[in-house]
Amino acid sequence: MLAITIAIICLIIISAFFSGSETALTAASRPLMHQLESKGSHGARIVNQLDARKGRLLGAILIGNNLVNILASALATSVLLTLVGDNAVAYATIIMTVVVVLFAEILPKTYAVHNADRMAILIAPVIQPIVFLFSPLSWAAQRVVRLTLNICGLKLRPEESFFSQTEILRGAIELHQGEEETVTRERAMLRSVLDLAEVEVGEIMSHRKSVYMINADDPLPAIVEQVLDSPYTRLPLWRNDTDNIVGVLHAKELLRALKALPEDQAHLDIEALAAKPWFVPETTRLLDQLQAFRDRHEHFALVVDEYGSLLGVVTLEDILEEIVGDITDEHDISVAGIRAQADGSYIIDGSVTIRDLNREMEWSLPDEEASTIAGLILHESRRIPEVGQTFMFFGFRFEILRRQRHQITAVRVTPPPPQVTSE
Repeated sequence: MLAITIAIICLIIISAFFSGSETALTAASRPLMHQLESKGSHGARIVNQLDARKGRLLGAILIGNNLVNILASALATSVLLTLVGDNAVAYATIIMTVVVVLFAEILPKTYAVHNADRMAILIAPVIQPIVFLFSPLSWAAQRVVRLTLNICGLKLRPEESFFSQTEILRGAIELHQGEEETVTRERAMLRSVLDLAEVEVGEIMSHRKSVYMINADDPLPAIVEQVLDSPYTRLPLWRNDTDNIVGVLHAKELLRALKALPEDQAHLDIEALAAKPWFVPETTRLLDQLQAFRDRHEHFALVVDEYGSLLGVVTLEDILEEIVGDITDEHDISVAGIRAQADGSYIIDGSVTIRDLNREMEWSLPDEEASTIAGLILHESRRIPEVGQTFMFFGFRFEILRRQRHQITAVRVTPPPPQVTSE
């Protein structure tokens, strides 16, 4: 009887091993395992091999777990038959249920959940031969399961995922929680990287109203003065009409030409100094535009609509700022577009983009139909509002503060109060 009791204890320990292994191997971080494997971790490599055929892994673990549990229950019943007689089945059921649930299920799985990565690497070399041993039974069990599901009209399509990998990554980014400024910036940067494949250049470009452009027919002293007054090094050149861009003048090229012809600057051909303009459609995705900048070794492109009209310009710096936030240098003109108020509201310039607001303030205003806060108000209100009018959209309160002709130039935005979660 002592030998049987020892055997039951050993079987419970084996059952606990199977239960903990199942939880650890399914809860282990796939990205971390791949990273560790690339660094030479033998255990991580086995974890990835087992995960590649997860159905066979789970089948083998469940078969092994149920075998030891059933055997332990049978041995316990035989022991109790000699002790309590006919009531052995009832006693064995109660005792083994409590023991298995507490010590072979809850205890090992709780530990495995909190130490999944470390435990998975340790037990993977032990589980691998067990999976190989039970693979024929696991294969047969899977075939029976699939046949049964097919009869019931249920199809298994493991190659199809209801959610895209991008959405899964977005969910992982949102789990990167914390109120520290560093965590907030990291989360915003990671979101922006994923957005590159979805956002169009028309949403981040500098509108033509704010673009410094030079008339190629202006006298040379006037052109030099305009270049010196501009905070930018690349300036579009137009002739006859501002939509007729004939080149992009680089300030350094102008300086080289002035130095090379100190005595004959009157005959300097500005258009010949300018680079050929590069036009891109407003619907170009940021990821594609970033790759195009790299391939062409250029930093500056002119954005046009479907009719060929100039809409604005987009630069490599604009795309990088979508990831890391505003990049300012000593020549940039700093514009404070967001001003916090004591009552919790914000006075925001109408030209501030929704994407910048969402990134800076951790808001979630939609930017599918409009790129600026003024455009969002116009789209949602379906009118040109008057100064003093207020609107409620998406839980936010918008009050029109200033308007210049038909353009909203300043708005007070009051965000919804923060939700208080009860613990």
